[in-house]
Amino acid sequence: MVDGKLVALKSINSQTALKSLAFMMFAMFAMTTDSVGTVIPEIIKEFRLGLTAAGSFQYASMSGIGISAIALGFLADRIGRKITILAGLLLFGASSALFAAGHSLGLFTTLLFFAGLGIGIFKAGALALIGDISNSTRQHTTNMNLLEGFFGVGAIIGPAIVAWLVQSGLSWKWIYLIAAILCAMLIVLTAATRFPQPQLLDQARSVPGEAVRMARQPAALFFGLALMLYVGGEAAVYVWAPTYLSGGSGDLAWLALYAVSAFFMLRAVGRFLGAWLLGRYDWSTVLIVCTTAVALLFWVAVIGGPQAGIVALPATGIFMSVLYPTINSTGISCFEKSKHGAISGLLLFFTCLSAVLAPLGMAALGDGLGDTRYSIALGASMTTVLALLCFWNWARKPFAALLFERNAADYAGSGTDRALADMA
Repeated sequence: MVDGKLVALKSINSQTALKSLAFMMFAMFAMTTDSVGTVIPEIIKEFRLGLTAAGSFQYASMSGIGISAIALGFLADRIGRKITILAGLLLFGASSALFAAGHSLGLFTTLLFFAGLGIGIFKAGALALIGDISNSTRQHTTNMNLLEGFFGVGAIIGPAIVAWLVQSGLSWKWIYLIAAILCAMLIVLTAATRFPQPQLLDQARSVPGEAVRMARQPAALFFGLALMLYVGGEAAVYVWAPTYLSGGSGDLAWLALYAVSAFFMLRAVGRFLGAWLLGRYDWSTVLIVCTTAVALLFWVAVIGGPQAGIVALPATGIFMSVLYPTINSTGISCFEKSKHGAISGLLLFFTCLSAVLAPLGMAALGDGLGDTRYSIALGASMTTVLALLCFWNWARKPFAALLFERNAADYAGSGTDRALADMA
């Protein structure tokens, strides 16, 4: 009995250590990826670029993440979570550190692409790890909301650091050097931490091209489409809301300067709230409430103009906060744990694809019609379709049986407990 309690205690401590590692990883890379909007104005001034050329900082990193996610996500299943995470961190850290030696736009975009490759590799490994240390599909969703909550914290800290660097007369490149230092610390911690050893058969593990084959399955298509629609709505806020709101007037016009910051802060707070909420209510019900609220706020911003959008668009953050981690974790939970690396990579690919295409589509629409209101309207349309998709999911429950099967086979009282006991 005593030995059993000691094993259980060690398992809990191991879970805490592994979660903490994943949380720190997400906060670290969010500092760089979500600082792009603050870095781009400095790049424009330094290299005398147009908006499209300066946007290469966004496209380079997102392309790297997307390519590695769909092409290399299987590594987490094939060679193990720990080795995959270490490989990704090494690539990201080295690419970030080399910013110190760079002076050309071509080198910077190349480094961002390779940093993105590293993010895609270790992120797929970290997402698969979260599945390993979760004891149910519901706990998996809760853990993912906590994980994305720390991502939200990094998304707030990163732009703030860049703003401070610029105001202090220092180079914006320091944000990447700071990330490289944090990454070096994470590499040491990861190497020193014991990871669970899932009891998996070699023939059950993912192989190259696994993500592409998964893309034909209904669950992968549904959750991939849902993520693309979500990212489109999110991009409408953090990319185009500042331009749209700058045309406002009235007593609240000054809030336009802080709209995106308020959005990120509410999103970060909401993700910690979402972890509590999803521990008590069914995920499909939570999605209906939150997607409906987001869609309504978007249409308030479109119909009411910038004056209404100054309040409505930042407010979407509190409801958007729950959506990405819930959709992502539930999609991952529909597949065997031995395939979590591959499905994580596939869903991450859908996310990055939308992160590139949605802002471009909104830019083309706004330029073509001469008003950024139409860019926001496209975001409103995408969130409305997402709400309808979530309502269909709630009414029809197409994946309930699949989630129940995976919960019984891969979570409750099965491989996770044994793996953690073996690790302890």
